[in-house]
Amino acid sequence: MSLVVQVAATGAPEISRPDPSRLIAGDPEHRTWLTEERDGLWCGVWESTPGTWRVVYDEWEYFRLTAGVSVLTPEGGTPVTLRAGDAWVIRPGFTGTWEVVETTRKDFVIRL
Repeated sequence: MSLVVQVAATGAPEISRPDPSRLIAGDPEHRTWLTEERDGLWCGVWESTPGTWRVVYDEWEYFRLTAGVSVLTPEGGTPVTLRAGDAWVIRPGFTGTWEVVETTRKDFVIRL
């Protein structure tokens, strides 16, 4: 096992959709390419087609958008437009909505 692993969207992705109870608009399809999944750490590449859904974070997430436009809106807060090149950290306890305006791709690291 190599101790250095490239994060890339290679191979067949895992396909998913938001839980129907959280879906607000559209029919977004998510594609995830996991590079690492162990010891409470997940990292890889995630992509979604347009749509809006409710999010609830119990984990830490660092991400950098590499393509597209999304809007992250904290519950009761001001919407934040996310664009390619932007990097953010979402802390545990965040609730709100994620809207993909233009198909969005991000590199991510999640720590449970």
